Amino acid sequence: MTRAYIGLGSNLNNPETQLTTALQALSKLPATSLVNTSSFYRSRPIGPQGQPMYLNAVALIETALAPRALLDMMLAIEARQGRIRDGQRWQARTLDLDLLLYGEEQLNERWLVVPHPEISRRNFVLCPLAEITHDLHIPGMGRVKDLLEAVGTDGLERIDRS
Repeated sequence: MTRAYIGLGSNLNNPETQLTTALQALSKLPATSLVNTSSFYRSRPIGPQGQPMYLNAVALIETALAPRALLDMMLAIEARQGRIRDGQRWQARTLDLDLLLYGEEQLNERWLVVPHPEISRRNFVLCPLAEITHDLHIPGMGRVKDLLEAVGTDGLERIDRS
């Protein structure tokens, strides 16, 4: 089994429900266990302004799925929840699932880069990741708590889940 971390984000169609539904779907993936989830965090959108605020979280899973199979299942979850991928980046979305880390592996494929290339610059990923495991080392980047300290937590708001 491989420990993998998945970033979740949503800013359309009731983001809290979108994330909760996605976490339930992740827990039902074959050969996979949902080990831990962070709190939900509200954050400002990246990219075009005028979008609603985002809700973000991180999930820790243990899986026997290969990275490509896991990614394909994550994309299927997004599609079931209304995600439309039209090639435009940083648009409002019902659900975004990112494979942040897959064990200690470093992958640089056309279809998948792991660790996620933006992880060290995104406090809305680092903060929930640190909540789960602040001493985690991200291959080629450093420890989560050091990366979070460097970017800070400005613009993040931890929310109580209903």
